[in-house]
Amino acid sequence: MSQNMFSLNGKTALITGAASGIGLAIATLFARQGAIVYLTDISREQGEKAVEEIRREGFIAEFLPLDVSDGGAVQAVAETVLKAHNKLDILVNNAGIGFVGTLLETKAEDMDRLYQVNVKGVFNLCKVFLPGMVARKAGNIINIASIAGIQAVRERMAYCTTKFAVVGITKSLAVDHAKQGVRVNAICPGRVETPFVKMRLREYPDPEKAYQEMSATQPLGRMAQPEEVASVALFLASEAASFVTGSCQMVDGGWSAG
Repeated sequence: MSQNMFSLNGKTALITGAASGIGLAIATLFARQGAIVYLTDISREQGEKAVEEIRREGFIAEFLPLDVSDGGAVQAVAETVLKAHNKLDILVNNAGIGFVGTLLETKAEDMDRLYQVNVKGVFNLCKVFLPGMVARKAGNIINIASIAGIQAVRERMAYCTTKFAVVGITKSLAVDHAKQGVRVNAICPGRVETPFVKMRLREYPDPEKAYQEMSATQPLGRMAQPEEVASVALFLASEAASFVTGSCQMVDGGWSAG
């Protein structure tokens, strides 16, 4: 292994849902470790601002607008990246959406919407970038699942269903392509203090009480910071995790241990 096992020098990485939160933290950390990073997101304004911040630190970053549920758009993004670098070393499938409700409160269109983004989105990105990884016998895919992909979370039926599927995709790809030099892992965060979560908290009658209740779910007594998830992504993307594939890395403050 190299002296700096966490170096990503010479690597190209694409992170979906990278305009804020966990995705942005991963993109920023990867760039700081030497990777050329492509940030994709449905929000062009936020994505371009994120890229500016990374470039301001002196690192290489590009933004490409992308709806991961749109197969044609995914293909176009892949063509852009592969034309520029002829390869993608690291794919991080982070884009995802949520829904609160039991099955009785979930409409068919809600289920379809979550499937298209959370499951089909992962499929779409893997479909366009995996062939090149297999051909080069080298590649790294990191899927951001959730504790809701490992165990049930109340009133999250649709979300749990899609995140369990992400874990299934992860394990299947890991087994199918291990001998072709491609490692595939998932990260399963608990509650993370992202801009999205902060926005949701404002919808509660008592945001501070809701914040404390969400924090208390984790035995460590707080939510994770996006950077704490990013550090696990860096481990999985690096030489330090050269014998790690098919794993689901819990970043949940002990929630799943209870």
